Amino acid sequence: MRPDVPARLPTAQVIAAIGGICMAQSLVSGIAFQGVPALLRDGGAPLAQIGLANLAFLPWALKFLWSPWIERYRLPAGQAERRTRRIVLPGQWLLAALLFLLAGLGQPSMPVLLAILGLISLTAATVDIAGDAFAVEQLAENRRGWGNATQVGSSYLGMFLGAGLFVVLAGSHGWRVAAATMGGLVLLLTLPFALVREPARAAHPSAHRPSLAHALGRRDVRLGLIITIVFQAGSRLAYGMTPLLLLDRGVPLASVGWINGAGAVVAGLAGTLLGALILQRLAAARAVVVALALQTTALAIFLAAVLASSWLPHAGTQWLVALALLKAATAATGFVALYAFLMGRASPAQAGVDFTLFQCADAMIATIGGVAAGWLAQHWGYGVCFGAAAAFGAAGVLALPALMRRLAPPFSPENEHV
Repeated sequence: MRPDVPARLPTAQVIAAIGGICMAQSLVSGIAFQGVPALLRDGGAPLAQIGLANLAFLPWALKFLWSPWIERYRLPAGQAERRTRRIVLPGQWLLAALLFLLAGLGQPSMPVLLAILGLISLTAATVDIAGDAFAVEQLAENRRGWGNATQVGSSYLGMFLGAGLFVVLAGSHGWRVAAATMGGLVLLLTLPFALVREPARAAHPSAHRPSLAHALGRRDVRLGLIITIVFQAGSRLAYGMTPLLLLDRGVPLASVGWINGAGAVVAGLAGTLLGALILQRLAAARAVVVALALQTTALAIFLAAVLASSWLPHAGTQWLVALALLKAATAATGFVALYAFLMGRASPAQAGVDFTLFQCADAMIATIGGVAAGWLAQHWGYGVCFGAAAAFGAAGVLALPALMRRLAPPFSPENEHV
């Protein structure tokens, strides 16, 4: 290790760096998954065609497949050097360039647009592998709560920019101005990371070669994947149906838009703060159980309101809206607690691979949960859908302590061994 570079960066510098990168990642994701589909629909594009934009989600669900190659380049075997900057900075510059290309093209044809969105998602997902590994390495165990609160909070703000500001600018000034503004914001948000001087690894780094086989061969990774699925099953089942329920109960479309936008950001930020405070008081494993208990309680209360709204169709919708925001806040609390816990399960020798696996498991359960929720709500009603979500949450609260007891002590960022 070079004597002029500290073993770990100051926490404030790490938080600023990962906050900027996470906000940029969510910004481009918001454009791809919400902003562009909304503009296409406003322009009269058929739903089947708009649905193709969801193909841009594939790199996020499949990034675990190439995470070993990214991690092998980032942590060269037997060398003290870390190459996170060589991945993150060119990736961010490419994201900005693609947005500037979109600005230059205006509103391109659907095949060209899908190709650009696909490249944006592929680049962002790849940068995310290295960025998350950087966070795992640089955040001390007692700072992971605040680090994850920063990541989750920045993600909410970035999604608001990509799904909200992009649409507003496109509506008032056109695609060119909107895309160029987003490209400029990506460059601006990259500045804190560009100022980082990444520390080297231990004086005698491991010759370990990162791989999926090694990750899946570790019991803690396998348990971490199970814990992720158990934790997120209920929340993911309820997530997509909430705005549809509000619409069907008579909440105006414009109001639902505000709830999903500004309301979700405020609730999400409040939830991330609560998650960080819980992690300051409790060990990560216990914080996960507490967060799931809060999440399940909010789901159960929301379920009661859903059932009451069915029995009393003329009752006001204010309680439903308020409880939907409470549910969103506890979901954000859960994200902070869960991912702070999962950081401790990722080996410093291949943090980018291990942590990416956990994220992809979450993406998988989100996809399955979204499909299952639609089927349940269609055939059995909202009550059954949200009832199943609350039941999954309650089962998770009971199952998590037993799963946690089987885990080894969490990794420390200082430990370079596998």
